[in-house]
Amino acid sequence: MTTKTLLRQLPLRVTAGAFLLNSGFGKVGADKDAAEQMHGFAAGTYPALGKLDPSLFAKALAAGEIATGMALLIPFVPAAIAGIGLTAFSAGLLGLYLKTPGMRKEGSVRPTEQGLTLAKDVWLFGIGLALVLDGSTGTEGRS
Repeated sequence: MTTKTLLRQLPLRVTAGAFLLNSGFGKVGADKDAAEQMHGFAAGTYPALGKLDPSLFAKALAAGEIATGMALLIPFVPAAIAGIGLTAFSAGLLGLYLKTPGMRKEGSVRPTEQGLTLAKDVWLFGIGLALVLDGSTGTEGRS
């Protein structure tokens, strides 16, 4: 990766990476109640997750956030790879926003007060797509 490319991507990678690391480390030691709450919320939208143990779900979620955050912060991880991980993760969050009752104003994509905590994750999706597109242009290896 060239210095110019790294500098262009740095604000995107650092802001999203630091945010996800902080969020993931905050979930590492989740107690039983917190794990059950996270699991219940996710399983309500993605029923297949209901089969997982809540504690295992919380640990897997934390690991996914930490891994994605690290991929964004480590400069030698290609932008397209880090971007794909971030885009996939944030798409799951946006799915929660779009599918969970009460998150959006009726007949609209605009968030309710309760939906703001998930609607704001659209910026993660945008950063992920920007990194995928930037990494896919074929300019990373050029000077």
